[in-house]
Amino acid sequence: MKTIRQATRLGYKHVAKPLLFKQHPDDVHHRLVRTAKVVQKVPVIRELPRLWGYQSSFLEQTLLGSRFVNPVGLSAGFDKNIDMASVMRNVGFGFMVGGSVTAKVCDGNPKPWFHRLPKSHSLVVYAGLPNQGVERIAARLTTYPRRMFDDFPLVVSVAKTNSIAAATDKEAIADYCASLKRLERDGVAPFYEINISCPNTHGGEPFTTPERLEMLLAAIDDLAIHRPISIKMPIDKPWVEFRALLEVIVQHNIQAVTIGNLRKERKGLKLQDSLPSQVKGNLSGAPTREISTRLIHNTYKHYGSKLVIIGVGGIFTAQDAYDKVRAGASLVALITGMIFEGPQVVGDINAGLVALLKRDGYANIAQAIGADVK
Repeated sequence: MKTIRQATRLGYKHVAKPLLFKQHPDDVHHRLVRTAKVVQKVPVIRELPRLWGYQSSFLEQTLLGSRFVNPVGLSAGFDKNIDMASVMRNVGFGFMVGGSVTAKVCDGNPKPWFHRLPKSHSLVVYAGLPNQGVERIAARLTTYPRRMFDDFPLVVSVAKTNSIAAATDKEAIADYCASLKRLERDGVAPFYEINISCPNTHGGEPFTTPERLEMLLAAIDDLAIHRPISIKMPIDKPWVEFRALLEVIVQHNIQAVTIGNLRKERKGLKLQDSLPSQVKGNLSGAPTREISTRLIHNTYKHYGSKLVIIGVGGIFTAQDAYDKVRAGASLVALITGMIFEGPQVVGDINAGLVALLKRDGYANIAQAIGADVK
């Protein structure tokens, strides 16, 4: 397996990536989704990505009622309509976050949706929550074998529809609740993520103030959902404002936080690529790494006994993932790292995590969670 990952890494770096990066990222993503949908219908081909994976008892955890064979997941925003769950599982992810899903069908923002910053290891994202709507996506989830998610937890990210019709607080809350009620009807997803921090939408991020977040979470409480829920957090808020949101969250039926979403603030950001002001969107990848890790550290220090943390932002290597684990993340998730490094990076990170755990004298990753927090 290691030799296959090494060969894939070299092939991606020297052959596939140069070809893909000459094409517009919107087109590459569209073709990738289309190809994956075909691949997962062909059993022999569907199983090939398993050769990139890496599993070890050092990485296994049971969290919030679900078994995770490893802590590295696919973040929300890559598989928007949850078309590729089988492929993502076979690539070696320990879990995946699909969506974000909204109550109504949404075409997203006018394209282009993505802009690469290759030297800065980042993507500028302006997608605006395109998805087929919760009704169609929920129906699709019932077509997957139920046993597939027994050791590959599916987290469904839920957001408000990107439209003027869902721009007021009342309408947006109804939109979130409609999606959750529809997903609950079939009970396929073991875990939900509430995305309050997508900035590229009508109405912006209304639920990133304590008062409005209280209204949203009170409405979600009324749904009496028994599955775990995580809140996808913004990362551009100073700690005092971020903590105010956490104070609201821990008063409700919320078990986890995902830290965090895209970086919106460009001022003072040192990039190695030119980023014209007319390029719309917010940054993923390396520019989010330090901010998210710092917020994870502070959140674990003050709320680690109350909330499970999923760390997202700038994960390209095992060390990047390990830094977030030691800061307090029980799980980590990525997209940009896979785009820049290749699909074998998931196995590389897991293998590297085991090496780091052994180096530091841990028998399981759970022992390393929050190790750097004093």
